[in-house]
Amino acid sequence: MPRQRNSAVQQAPAPGDDKLFVEAAARAFHVLEAFSGAPGPLSLGDIAKATGLDRSAVQRSTHTLLRLGYLRQRGTRGGLVLGLKIFDRSFDCLRSDPLFERAMPILIDLRQDTQERVDLTVFDDLTMLYVLRLQSRRETFLAGLAGTRIPTYCSSGGRAVLSRLDKAAVDDVLARSDRRRITPHTVADLTGIRARLAEARELGYALATEEVQIGIVALAAPILGSDGLPAAAVQITASLANQTPAEMARRFGPLVVEAARAASAI
Repeated sequence: MPRQRNSAVQQAPAPGDDKLFVEAAARAFHVLEAFSGAPGPLSLGDIAKATGLDRSAVQRSTHTLLRLGYLRQRGTRGGLVLGLKIFDRSFDCLRSDPLFERAMPILIDLRQDTQERVDLTVFDDLTMLYVLRLQSRRETFLAGLAGTRIPTYCSSGGRAVLSRLDKAAVDDVLARSDRRRITPHTVADLTGIRARLAEARELGYALATEEVQIGIVALAAPILGSDGLPAAAVQITASLANQTPAEMARRFGPLVVEAARAASAI
C-alpha cells in the first residue's frame, strides 16, 4: 500500500497576522515532518532541502530535538532519525480518545470472526488515517503499521464516512482532493465517486476493489460520534486471491456494519 501523507515537504508556514503563532515551534515540527518521506537517516543538508529552512535554523532545531529525545543519531556519524520519544506522544494520543479504547475489543472480535486484516481508520479531512491495525497472518510488516494515510475519496473507509455527510460537506472534500488514479481501477471522476457514495449510503458499507492497491479488496462502515457525524470507519481488507468482492460483501458486510455500530458513540 502506498504511504500517503500530508504535504510535509513544503515551506514552513508563515505566521501572517497571527500574534500567537510561535515560529520556532513551527520550525521544530517542520523538521520532524521532513522524515515523512525518508525511512533512512537524514543529514542537516537533507532536512534543509526538504523543509526549505536555512542550515542555521535546521541546526538549532535538530540540536534541540536531539536533546529532548525526539531525534537521535544513527551511529557516530550516521545522520539523524526520529527518536523514541515520538512513541510517548503516540501513546498519549491513543489513550486520550475513548473511541480507540471502545473500538479495540470490537476489532479483536471482528479479526477473529473474519481471519482477515481489520483496521480502524480516522477521518482527517482529505485522508483517512490508520490508527489501530490488526494484521492477518499473510500481511507484511508495513501493512500493519499505524500512521499510514490513504485518500478519503477512493478508500472504502473514506467513502463510508462521506456517505454519512451532507452534500455540501462531500462536495467540499471532493473539490479539494487530488483526485488522481492511484491504480488503473481507481474511481476518480466525480460522477463515479458519487455513485459509489450512493451505493454505500444504501448498503451501510462501502466496497473498494483495487483502488488503492492492486490485488486488494476492502470493505468499511462508518463510526459515528456523539454528534451523529462520522468520525472514523471500521475496515476489513483482504486479498482478491482469497476473497472476491461479492464474497466480501456477502460474508463481511453485515459484520462490519454491526462492528461500526457497536463502536459508535450514539
